[in-house]
This record gives sequence, C-alpha cells and structure tokens, in this order.
Amino acid sequence: MTERKTSIRIPNKIAADIGVRIVAGRLKPGTILDGEIVASGQRQVSRSAYREAVLILTAKGLVHSRPKIGTRVTELDQWHLLDPDVLAWMFAKEPQRELLVSLFELRKFVEPEAAALAAERRTLEQLNRMGSCLEIMEQETLHTDRGRSADKAFHAALLSAAANPFVMSLSSSVTAVVAWSTMFKERTQRLKRDAIPDHIKVYEAIAARNPEAARAAMLELIDLAFSDATQSRQGRAAQRS
Repeated sequence: MTERKTSIRIPNKIAADIGVRIVAGRLKPGTILDGEIVASGQRQVSRSAYREAVLILTAKGLVHSRPKIGTRVTELDQWHLLDPDVLAWMFAKEPQRELLVSLFELRKFVEPEAAALAAERRTLEQLNRMGSCLEIMEQETLHTDRGRSADKAFHAALLSAAANPFVMSLSSSVTAVVAWSTMFKERTQRLKRDAIPDHIKVYEAIAARNPEAARAAMLELIDLAFSDATQSRQGRAAQRS
C-alpha cells in the first residue's frame, strides 16, 4: 500500500514542480520541456512517472504534446485557471500580478451578486452555518489553519445559499481563491488587518434579508482583500531589495 501511494505521489509532485514554474512565468508559453528520457533521468524517476506528470499538466491545459515536436507550454488562454491545483500552484510562489488582478475581478463578478441572492433565498440552516463559521474565525483568527478553513467554509455556505446551481458549480474554485489568497497574505506579510468584521457585515446583511447591503458589503470585503494582497506583494518586494 505504501509503495502504491508513493508511486501516485511522484507524478503529482513532478506536475506541481513544473506547474508552479509555468504559472509563475518562469517557463514561458512555447517553451518545449525536456524529453521523457532526459527529464526522468534528471529527476531520477521512472519514465512512466514523468509521463503521468505530463498527462496531469495536459489535463489542466498547461502543456500540449505533439509527436516529433515534444511537450510545449501552452498559452495562458488554454490554462484551466479555476482548477484547484492550478490555483494552488499560482500561490505557491509569487503570483503574476495580472493573474492576481483577474482573480479578484472574478470574485467581484460572482460573490457580490451571490451575496445578494443569498439575502433573498438563504435558509435558517444556511445562515446558522455561516454564523458558526464566523464564530470559529473569531476564536481562531485567520492566522490559524482552522480559522482559514472556517473562512473558506463561510464563502462556500454563502454561495450555496444563493441557490443557483451555476453559482454553486463555482464554489470549489472561488473558495480555493479565498483560501490561497489568505495563505499568501499570511506567508508573505503576516496579516495586519482583521478581515473578520468585513465578513460580519456580509453576514448581518444576509441575516436581515437585505440584498443591496449584502452586495455592497461583499464588494467592500473583496476590495479590501485585494488591497491586502497587493500590499503583501509590495512588502515582499521591499524585503528582497
């Protein structure tokens, strides 16, 4: 069983290593990756493990393999940017600013309207679930894994309360963005602003069944989160200089 788990993890680790370099811009579109024999030899893994890693990257749109040409890094518009693994790779290092901006634009397209719908459609059970998440966030803070998990669950519960199957289909991607951006801010420059009051404003508007206030509160939450994320980038750049 242990050998089987190890054999499964190796392709995932290889895919993550290459994926991080691609989404960080260190492997540019059009770059041809090393061939299977060379790459597996350099990494001291089996050719089948490297081949599986390439298949993982291909499934996520990051590379494309063609006979006699090799495996080439694809253009940005072919990447499956909402894939949870791709999002994780994006925040593993320093995310490209244009991707960070685009991610928060996506949140502004989706979450304020979802909050407004949730204010109209939420059930008492869904509201209580959001309230429980807030309690954990207040107790644990966003500096802890449990607090960040509660933050992710809060946003998932909100999207579920919107009662729109298309919005709900985005839940795993949106909550992944929330989780990874929070971890990025914590890792690069320990969170200086308490974001929990922003979440409480959203919760209170949804509890009051006030869609306009819920929309405005969520929009403010996202704008402040974006400001935090960009300040984290600036703080990291200052540390390098």
